[in-house]
Amino acid sequence: MHQWDLSPFTVTPAARLLSRCVSVGAVSQEELDSASSGPSPAFSCHLQEAEQHIRMQRQLHELQLQLELLRVDELSADVTHSFHLAQRLQVLQRFGGHLKDILRDHKNLRQRLMKPLDCSSLPVQAHLHRCVVESTKLMMAFIETLEEKLSSAHIRDSATDRLKLLSTSHAQLLAQAAEMETVCSQVLQWKTVGSAAE
Repeated sequence: MHQWDLSPFTVTPAARLLSRCVSVGAVSQEELDSASSGPSPAFSCHLQEAEQHIRMQRQLHELQLQLELLRVDELSADVTHSFHLAQRLQVLQRFGGHLKDILRDHKNLRQRLMKPLDCSSLPVQAHLHRCVVESTKLMMAFIETLEEKLSSAHIRDSATDRLKLLSTSHAQLLAQAAEMETVCSQVLQWKTVGSAAE
C-alpha cells in the first residue's frame, strides 16, 4: 500500500491513551465529550490555572515593555522636546552668527594687511621709505619672537607642572621604599627570633 493511500488523519499518542481509557472503562465517552465541550473541573482546573498563569505572565511582560518605553521616552524627552530643541537652536544660531562675524573681521583684517601701505596710510616721504620698510621688518620680527616666547612660556609652565608631579611621585616612591625597608627588617627580625626560639 502506498503512503498516500493512507487516511489523512493520524492517531496521536494522546488519542490512543484516551481510547484505551474508554475501552478499559476508566472514562466514559460522554465524560470525554463533556470535557472537550465545556470546562470541567475534573480535567481543566490545572489547565485553567496554567492558562491564567500564562496570561498573567504575558500581561506582566507587556506592562514591563510599556514601562521600559516610558523610561526611554523620559530619558529622551529633553532631547526631543521642542522647548529644549528651540533653545539649542537659538544657541547654535548665536554661535554661528558669532563665527560669521569673526570670519568677516578676519577677512577684513587680511584684506587690510594685504593692501599696500601707501594706499591705506598717510603718504610717506621718499627719503623715509627705507625706514618704514626696516621698521616693518622689525615689527614682524618682534611679533614672531613674541609668539615664540609665548609658546615657550606655555611649554615651560606645563614642564614645571610635570616636574612638580614627577617630584611628588618620586617623594611618594621614596616613602614607600623606606616603609618597605622597615617592614622587611621587621620580618627578618621576627624570622631570626623565631629560628632562635626553635
